[in-house]
Amino acid sequence: MLSVVNADGSTESGSLIDEIVREGARRMLAAALEAEVNQYIAELAAETDEAGRRLVVRNGHHRPRTVTTAAGPVEVTAPRVNDKRVDAATSERMRFSSKILPPWCRKSPKVSEVLPLLYLHGLSSGDFVPALEQFLGSAAGLSPATVTRLTKQWTDDHAAFQQRDLAESDYVYVWADGVHPKVRLGQAHSCVLVLMGVRLDGTKELIALAEGLRESAESWADLLRDCRRRGMRDPELIVGDGAMGLWKALAEVFPAARHQRCWVHKARNVTNALPKSAQPGATKAMQEIYNAEDRAHAEKAIEAFAKTYGAKFPKAVAKITDDREELLAFYGFPAEHWIHLRTTNPIESTFSTVKLRTKVTRGAGSPAAALAMVFKLVESAQERWRAITGAHLVALVRSGARFENGVLVERKKVTAA
Repeated sequence: MLSVVNADGSTESGSLIDEIVREGARRMLAAALEAEVNQYIAELAAETDEAGRRLVVRNGHHRPRTVTTAAGPVEVTAPRVNDKRVDAATSERMRFSSKILPPWCRKSPKVSEVLPLLYLHGLSSGDFVPALEQFLGSAAGLSPATVTRLTKQWTDDHAAFQQRDLAESDYVYVWADGVHPKVRLGQAHSCVLVLMGVRLDGTKELIALAEGLRESAESWADLLRDCRRRGMRDPELIVGDGAMGLWKALAEVFPAARHQRCWVHKARNVTNALPKSAQPGATKAMQEIYNAEDRAHAEKAIEAFAKTYGAKFPKAVAKITDDREELLAFYGFPAEHWIHLRTTNPIESTFSTVKLRTKVTRGAGSPAAALAMVFKLVESAQERWRAITGAHLVALVRSGARFENGVLVERKKVTAA
């Protein structure tokens, strides 16, 4: 059976949501504290001594401390401020104190309640500040201007990510999909185009994330050409759904890559073309295909599927027989990798959590801000991605080694220069 993430974000091994929320809470709190300090210092930039030196400057960070929140224990490293001003009334040194997280705070119901909101409301400054006011009784030092400055940093981070050099990042396998998180994008039919890859050491990594139209060859080609321009080489295998625009663009930009159709998407398309009474049997028959021990048995399972359903439901059968080569391409790669290569589940599972985080928002403002929010959520999730099974075999695949039915049959000979 394929490991598919449920609609509630859970898998057979349990829920990822608590873990995602906790990491998101830590990141959002750290970013909010940094923004609060930056605003405080910026507002007092004109305060200088006789020598013209600023009286209020940053001074590193405090020691880490753990704050208990509704999302679980969150370690916080708050920025420190060196404030040399003197209160004229008391003759005492002025001191910065965070309104978001006071120095004494170790367990705060108010902070516990506001952290999920910081995460859920994401980049919308129109929602961010009222949420803080609702729970803390004030804007808590995070004005709309501060939120704007903070969200601009996230947008800049995403822009820098999309412009980074890819020449040293060798992606042997790539998953491609267009997903629809509930965020406001530029056009009514826009989606988020996502590329994820497997590096030579077997680790997974986000390659690119941009706005586009899922079925549009032009949108996919623009993204792929940009990756090529920044140094990305042809992957050995690209896994995607049935969007014709994707495959047309891939043939143009990365012609050397082999194609693998996602079995989860394919199974969904086939069952949608069948009456409900036939769907359970067809689902089991398709499992016999992609779970077959080798390609020969998979071919026989396809013939059996066609014999059973071809007379009554030729259109449903054609969805498999017409894409036979692309559906069975994974058999030419290490058996340890098959579970990863049959579907686009690495993208689907990541974005199931992103959708849960974004679906309750009314939007994240501009399309750039929406993409930045999605990028930050995926960036957070990426820290928990595991290397693929049989990671040591990835380098062999890239070196040109030949596999038949998952077994290594020939290593590429290296000739002396």
